Amino acid sequence: MTCELTCTTSLLLGAFLGTAAFAQDDNAVTIVLSEELELIDPCMASQSNIGRVLLQNISETLTVFQPSTAELLPKLAESWEETEAGTWRFKLRSGVSFSDGTPFGASDVVHSLERSISDQISCEIGGKYFGGFEIKAVAVDDTTVDITSDPAQPILPLLMSSLTIVPEETPLEYVQTPVGTGPYEMTERNMGTNIVLERREEYWGEMPAVAKATYVFRSDSSVRAAMVEVGEADIAPVISELEATNPDTDFAYPNSETTYLRLDHATAPLNDRRVREALNLAVDREAFIGTLMALEAILATAVVPPSTAGYNADLKPYAFDPDRARELLAEAKADGVTVDTPIRIIGRIGLFPNDAEVLEALMAMFQDVGFTVSLEMLEVGEYNSYYNRPFAEDRGPQMVSAQHDNAKGDPVFSMYFKYGTEGQQSGLVYPELDEMIAKATAATGEERTALWSDAMTSIHEEHIGDVLLFHMVGFSRVSPRLDFKPTIATNSELQLSQIGFK
Repeated sequence: MTCELTCTTSLLLGAFLGTAAFAQDDNAVTIVLSEELELIDPCMASQSNIGRVLLQNISETLTVFQPSTAELLPKLAESWEETEAGTWRFKLRSGVSFSDGTPFGASDVVHSLERSISDQISCEIGGKYFGGFEIKAVAVDDTTVDITSDPAQPILPLLMSSLTIVPEETPLEYVQTPVGTGPYEMTERNMGTNIVLERREEYWGEMPAVAKATYVFRSDSSVRAAMVEVGEADIAPVISELEATNPDTDFAYPNSETTYLRLDHATAPLNDRRVREALNLAVDREAFIGTLMALEAILATAVVPPSTAGYNADLKPYAFDPDRARELLAEAKADGVTVDTPIRIIGRIGLFPNDAEVLEALMAMFQDVGFTVSLEMLEVGEYNSYYNRPFAEDRGPQMVSAQHDNAKGDPVFSMYFKYGTEGQQSGLVYPELDEMIAKATAATGEERTALWSDAMTSIHEEHIGDVLLFHMVGFSRVSPRLDFKPTIATNSELQLSQIGFK
């Protein structure tokens, strides 16, 4: 080991040693995350940094999707059946209570759904999973609820694996102390320092081995990895490939995330197809593989991973062709397109390892073919004002660096949200594409798969929706004292009940 590396590591460790005495009790764990939670409301748990703390730990769902077997399993619902076209009846589990002591029942499911889609609160779960169709829930009795969608959603039970259930008393505003039916409750939240979850002894299900979990936040990947190495933390769920060098503690796995730049099709010059194609041709994607991106990363042609229904394996990533990019810009400029207009790249600090370096390299590639591009790296709270609707009227042309997670196997969790004209995080405005998405959402079987494939092809080839980059690989470091192996779901949820001790 070089002196430089030794000194750097010592400095990094010095940055956190003495700042907190992390308890390493036999049944307690410390988890070091890359970014603070700007919100801790259950209806925002589809956001990965929030979901890793809340999902299935504090906030439970009616059903649970198991990626390893592609099975949909019961959770707060014991069973479900389609009683008529568009209506599913869920029989709820009895004897369940929330962490505030109130009993769980059908009225809580009704309120949770209404709250997630309410226009009085910007719930990401509502915009992401229940946009583009009508949906309502009706309590039949205390343990039975009917959920109806229009048009009919054939995978509605799968959609219910995303709806976090809160008590019916939960207000239509963001809460700071989440209440759920899960095996843990939040007992401390010290902004900028830590969040503590403790096991609920009255939990309805099997009691997990972990009694207490402390979440701390460090933006530097090498610091997070070092904390696990020296015993200051037990799990670092997102570290750089460069730190993942110890086969005894480090895991690599597909994490279902797709990295891309969202293009704003409503503003010039990004409203010109030639400009969007030039942006794609300017990127040397292969140059990132094995350098700033893991060797196992896959070049993306859709915003969902290849394991998703309808993924078109025949689509090809845009080739690196800077000369053709310059030609397209010249053609657009000759037709009066304002190709010299400055374009901002909006990045989110800590979104993925090497994110700033990747975006700086992309900016240089765009500038090389003639674009005027700048980069702004923002904390997650400010970043979300650019990422989610409503977008500012005077925003100017933007490319928003983003990652999208879909481990549930169906594009319905992605397509309206990302590409519908009214989608919460969509930069596209095409009524014909809205119709394609609606038809695919309502279809079943082979027709559904084919329609999703057509929609993804249209986005990639016809509209050139984004600058798609990579299907990602995740790296995590886990303490040898734990019996825990990260999976494709670890990036969006980290279930404490899946952690054991050796």
